[in-house]
Order: sequence, then structure tokens, then C-alpha cells
Amino acid sequence: MESARVFLEKYLKSSFIKVMAWRNLGSLFNFRGIFQQGRTSEVELGRYTIKSHGAALAKKHMHDWLILVLLGVIDLILFIIHPFYRFVGKDMMEDLRYPMKENTVPLWAVPMYSVLLPIAIFLFFYMRRKDVYDLHHSILGLLFAVLITGVITDAIKNAVGRPRPDFFWRCFPDGKDVYDRFGGVMCHGKGSDLKEGHKSFPSGHASWSFAGLGFLSLYLCGKIKAFDRKGHVAKLCIVLLPLLAASLVGISRVDDYWHHWQDVFAGGLLGLVVASFCYRQFFPSPYHDQGWGPYAYFSALEETRSHSNPGVNPMNNALSVQVIGAQNVNEQHIQIGDALAAFSHNRYTSISAHEMESGEK
Repeated sequence: MESARVFLEKYLKSSFIKVMAWRNLGSLFNFRGIFQQGRTSEVELGRYTIKSHGAALAKKHMHDWLILVLLGVIDLILFIIHPFYRFVGKDMMEDLRYPMKENTVPLWAVPMYSVLLPIAIFLFFYMRRKDVYDLHHSILGLLFAVLITGVITDAIKNAVGRPRPDFFWRCFPDGKDVYDRFGGVMCHGKGSDLKEGHKSFPSGHASWSFAGLGFLSLYLCGKIKAFDRKGHVAKLCIVLLPLLAASLVGISRVDDYWHHWQDVFAGGLLGLVVASFCYRQFFPSPYHDQGWGPYAYFSALEETRSHSNPGVNPMNNALSVQVIGAQNVNEQHIQIGDALAAFSHNRYTSISAHEMESGEK
């Protein structure tokens, strides 16, 4: 009876040691838990939703939205008023006899792909990261880019009054040209056609396309970290895709004989420059390590950390935000190291216990 009790105690002790060893081994391969913890820390780091921070953010930028409305009104006025009717002589008609064609890209489609499409992509990123600062500032920067570009473009159009390549048929729809004693045209075409006929420089389609899609390209460049020095060419293809679409729109304006190539080049350059300035107003450079988020996001993180740790220096908070990714990686390595150490210790304990039992025997 005594020998049976001793045998049972030794069996239970040996089984317990083996179970603990396998348990530690299981924690070693619990990769899901390790990465889930790092992901949880990242999610908790930057959850600023529309419900929690949207009203305060919109109120803070109320004047910016009012300026956007003012820019929209100014652009509408510039679009309605008549441009400067530049002198067009008989000798100039050689380059203005191209046929009148319909627009390959209609006017109503321009805000669809240059404004609504980027906003849809901004909303997609918001659904994944729940960062209202990124959503608000991306939409605000985009609208500033296209409206400022529109005001500058229409102002230059009206001031320059350059005739379009199809001006001859706008001025003389029946093909019978008439000139005054100074050699200037005496148009008898429709008033709306003549009005549009003096708005060649710069191209509005090109400027709006490069303003909206150029802003989107910069946004994607920061979000997918295209310049992370890892050599992923596929990221560059994604970044260049909006610019390619904008370039094709510009080429269509020359193919439709609505613009000279100089008009498209100037319009595209204008839109891209304005988009770059507006983007940098809210976001760091895409080359920057923090180019994936707006300035306001990191300021909110610093403020949140300072409130949660009143005695901590704000400079330390900013530094901790910059190295948060490195901390998560280090924590993962520490967890793996602890699991290995625990497994080795229990394995050694199991072996020692087994040897002791053998020695007792």
C-alpha cells in the first residue's frame, strides 16, 4: 500500500512538470498573441473618431471652411464673367482653324475624379485607422488645392483671353470669314462659343486634374510609405497612377483641339504646385518618417500623453511618439526571449527531477 502511494505521488509530480513544460512551449509559439498585443497598442495610440473629436475639430477650423466657401463664390463669378477679347487677325487664323469637337472628358466629370474620388479614398483610410484628424485635414487640403487652383486658373483665363485652336469655327460657323479695316475678325458665331473661345490659357481641365489627383498622389505616397528605403517599386506604381490619369486628361484637351500644348503644360504645373503647397500645410513631407499622418495627429498624441502623465516632460512624450514602432518590436523580442528562457528553465527542471527520481531508485 505504501509503495503504491509513493508511486502515485512520483507519477503526478512527473506529469505536472511535463504539463508545465508544454505550456511554456505553447507560449513560445503564440505568435498571434504577440502581434495582437502590438496591434492593440497601436490602435489605442491613435483612435480619434468623428464622434469623439469631430465637432471640436470642425469648430477649430471654422474660418478655414468659410474661406473655402468664399473661394467657391469667387471661382463661380470668374467662370461667369466674360474674358478679355484679344485681337485676332487674319494672319493668326492659320493656327486656329482646327475643327470643333466635343470634350472627351466633359466638364461635369472633372470634380467627380478630382474631388469625389480622393475623398472616397480618404474615407477608406478613416474606416481602417479611425483618425478624424487625417480625414478632416485631407479633405480640407484637397478642397483648398482645387479651389485655389480654380480661382487662379479662371483669373488668368479671363485676363489673357487667348483664343482656342478651334477659334475660327467658333467665330465663323458657316466658314465665311469677315474682317474689319484693321484686319481683325468680325465674328458672327454664338455668344457662348465666342466666350469659351477666348479661354484657352491655361487649361482648366489640366489644372484641376493635377490639383486633385496630385494631392491624392502625395497622400498615397505618405500613407503607403513609398519612400521607406526598402525598394518596393510597386508602391511607386500606385503613387504614379493618379498622375498618369491627370496627364491623360491633359492630353485629351490637345486631342480635342480645345487647348494648345502650352495651355495644358501651364495648367498641369499650376495644379501640381498648388497641390504640393496645400498638402504640406497639413502633412509632413512624404519622405519623412512621419509622413503617414498629419501634423495635428501627432500634436493630439502629445497632448493625450501629457494629460495622462502630468509629471512627464512634453519633449519625452514627443520622443516616445516617434519611437513607438521600435518599442513594439522590442516588446515582441522580449516576450519571445522570456518564453525561451522559461522553456529552457522548465526543461532543465524536468530533467533534474527525472535524474533525481532515477537516483532515488
